[in-house]
Amino acid sequence: MNEITHATREFGHPVMRNVPVQVWRLMVAYALMMAGTSLMVLIAGIIGTQFAPSPGLATLPVALTIVGLAMSTLPTGRLQSRYGRRKVFISYGFIAVAAANLAALSLVYQSFGGFCLAAILMGWSAAAGHQYRFAAMESVPVELAPKATSVLLFGGILAAVVGPEIAVRGQHLLATEFAGSYLLLAGVYALGIVLISFYRETRASNEQHALKGRPLLQIMRSPVVILAVAASAVGYGVMSFVMTAGPISMHEHAGHDMQATKWVLQSHIAAMYLPSLIYPWLFSKMGYKGMMWAGVTALLVCLFIGSINTEFIHYWLTMVILGIGWNFLFLSGTNLLRYGYRDEERFKVQSFNDFLVFSIQGIASLSSGWFLFHWGWQGVLFASLPLVLVFALLALFSTVLRAQSQPGTPS
Repeated sequence: MNEITHATREFGHPVMRNVPVQVWRLMVAYALMMAGTSLMVLIAGIIGTQFAPSPGLATLPVALTIVGLAMSTLPTGRLQSRYGRRKVFISYGFIAVAAANLAALSLVYQSFGGFCLAAILMGWSAAAGHQYRFAAMESVPVELAPKATSVLLFGGILAAVVGPEIAVRGQHLLATEFAGSYLLLAGVYALGIVLISFYRETRASNEQHALKGRPLLQIMRSPVVILAVAASAVGYGVMSFVMTAGPISMHEHAGHDMQATKWVLQSHIAAMYLPSLIYPWLFSKMGYKGMMWAGVTALLVCLFIGSINTEFIHYWLTMVILGIGWNFLFLSGTNLLRYGYRDEERFKVQSFNDFLVFSIQGIASLSSGWFLFHWGWQGVLFASLPLVLVFALLALFSTVLRAQSQPGTPS
């Protein structure tokens, strides 16, 4: 029996109770370190409309968070292969604390450039947070890896609550609006550092071992890797493109208040991660093919609903279904990717996967503001459609999905 078919059957087993404490600890640390992302999505664009040089640059800080993330992925993988995950996780936590403090000071002194730099540094530090999912997979036996990633991504629920909540609670904490939000965020990051310091690596990580694998270009030609990266990239690209524009469109253009906007964003982020609870069960019934098509369908439905109207319910449904589509595609891509590399190749493949995925996300975020201010909310939604359709064609003709099987280390 091939490994993917074997994994498909094991995915449905009730083994969540056997997931070790380290994975749960990683989940909480992930939530704390990702709180900054949800905070930035909610208020960075709104802050940008207040003191960006032009309205078209309002979403630049949000986009630069993603750009910083994409820039960081390859060096982060290299550093992990040389120094191990734990040291990198802790070091990047301190970068996050510094970035949050810089953002607060930039608001106080009305420095848009300083705020943009803080956004880049927050994105840079987030690259380590996104590697927590691979750390979780490596903390358990191979048959529990899908369960571990589901537990880890469930931490996004906490991030969905913590980030927007401290954004709103800190809005008027200091004389400068939202400066207090970033000071609170620095405290949250500090708690994350304390928690991640308990992480212990279960596999040796050294540069010489990492250099023994196949050339990266050869690995990236694998049908398994191509499909896995494409699923994650499309999920993240469409989600980021719509999500970046959502709060600005809802609050600034459609006139919905801040509480309503916060609720929609929190619902969206919750919808991104709540399906992780049932994903293993759904996967046991539907496999990679069914889950990827479910993700594509969810994205198409959300784009349709969003194009109908700009009432609260339409924003809410659009953002919730968008989060579900992202979850199905991203979890499928993450778990499929592990069948495309050998153990000694994991750092370079994982980091290059994240580089491609978050580069697409960065491009989507950078272009989102332009589309919103020139073509409106519906223009953002219609511009997302081609990316979904291209992936649908790839999935339709994929030999991986047609056969629903591949060797564990394809050539």
